[in-house]
Amino acid sequence: MSDSGAEVIQQQHQLQNNHASLEEMRAASESESDDDWEEMCDDVQNILCLFCTSIFNNFKDALQHLESQHSFNLAKFKDRHALDFYSYIKLINFIRKKNISPQELIALTTQTWNSDDYLAPTNQDDAWLMFDIEDLEGEKKSNDNLEVMPSNEGVTLSEIHFSELQRTIQSLKAQLEQRDLACLLAKQQIDEMSKKVQKLVFDEEEVTNHKNRCVKSVETKSDQGYFNTYSHFAIHHEMLTVIGDKVRTESYRDALLMNSHIFNNCIMLDVGCGTGILSMFAAKSGCQKVISVDQSDIIYHAMDIVRENNLTKIVKLKKGRLEDIDLDVDKVDAIVSEWMGYFLLFEGMLDSVIYARDHYLKHGGKLLPNKCTISLVGSGDTKRYIDLVDYWSNVYGFKMSCMKAEVVREPSIELCNAQDLVTSVAEIQSFDLYKVTTDCVNFSAPFSLKVKRSGSLTAIIGYFDVFFDDLDNPVHFSTGPHATPTHWKQTVFSLSEPISITEGEIVSGTLVCQRHIKDIRGLMVTIRIKDFSQVYYLD
Repeated sequence: MSDSGAEVIQQQHQLQNNHASLEEMRAASESESDDDWEEMCDDVQNILCLFCTSIFNNFKDALQHLESQHSFNLAKFKDRHALDFYSYIKLINFIRKKNISPQELIALTTQTWNSDDYLAPTNQDDAWLMFDIEDLEGEKKSNDNLEVMPSNEGVTLSEIHFSELQRTIQSLKAQLEQRDLACLLAKQQIDEMSKKVQKLVFDEEEVTNHKNRCVKSVETKSDQGYFNTYSHFAIHHEMLTVIGDKVRTESYRDALLMNSHIFNNCIMLDVGCGTGILSMFAAKSGCQKVISVDQSDIIYHAMDIVRENNLTKIVKLKKGRLEDIDLDVDKVDAIVSEWMGYFLLFEGMLDSVIYARDHYLKHGGKLLPNKCTISLVGSGDTKRYIDLVDYWSNVYGFKMSCMKAEVVREPSIELCNAQDLVTSVAEIQSFDLYKVTTDCVNFSAPFSLKVKRSGSLTAIIGYFDVFFDDLDNPVHFSTGPHATPTHWKQTVFSLSEPISITEGEIVSGTLVCQRHIKDIRGLMVTIRIKDFSQVYYLD
């Protein structure tokens, strides 16, 4: 063998020895790292679960408990929200302070806990604050420098760089959503100001005199669309039978029949008689005459119904709008009317009852009902929020966030589950039917709701109560979520973003109700609560 051949063999042996040494050093380093991690896990004591009172001696058991008992994978949650050291610390303090459930937490966005207020530890000895969030990456951590291929095949990024870009995108997305909301609120305020300016310029008299702006001021022809909706059989069938509306009908029946000694031999006016059911109850209570008025074509069916029940001598039906017809009497002893609409005031039929009271009710006469109240309560139905509002954040992979504004601007009429209510009830307005004017529709009412359960406030629920309490045998019924359902259900004012709430906290706000600018029978409702403000339209 030549000297050069021996030299090559010697170099190969030297390279193999060096490679073996490097492998031993790398293995020793990894073993040392693992020993450090195991030592840290052994040192940590009393790790309190994030969502219950269970306590663990090491993070491995604590993480397994979160996933098995609470269906919460902290590693996946970290990746989903691109948590870094500071956002992780805020998250832990947010969970401790709000005592939030994992299901509620998953439904929230990063900006919910991204306030610097959550940098201050809720519990100074909280072991989770010492946990290195990067350790959740496991085997991925050793592959940080591997290249991954995003959707653009022309660019390759390291996983570290790709994660940084994800965090940046998440932060920019949150800022964009906040700016979109600010722009939306500004646009709503500009639209309202523009409408007010138009009214001041073109119809100043109508704006300055609210009392002139009521159903009486609208031409009958322009108002015919409202009455046409009551010409259909289906709506009356629903009001008499659907969803337990025996509550409404039986309340009117009991108010009349249980106080028949008051109405015996009197003249009663039924405003908006519909099928004539209340008029016939009044006849059975002993009235000598019942004048029944309705503008819709349903009154022709009411005539047949009254005839079929042999009450034509007592019940006299008149077609037309109350404000436009002659009743052929100067005064009546009592007025009965089922005038209430969604959120009590929608449809504006109270205007006709007030007109009847001022023009036909004798001194000391009776109104049935005589009092109504409007109340609010907070809902924390996160599933409903995700299905109805947050759904538009991702529709088959496409962003349609602009639709959120359209979804929340119109309150929904639905039956609410009492189990989803998270606050106390606040009565915001009371209407004495003997005293109110047509301007009672326009009011501003502050409210305070005491939080009964920590979580998220996703909607404000509105409902009303009806009272016949100036009778010898008073009657009352409610349309609230705790009561037997009626066809009015409840009016749900959805929030565009959930508001974090804590048990015992007092949430204050203001509700402003106004007549709709274009629709005399519609409503505009503005709710201001914490940093949230939204205009809703019932039209």
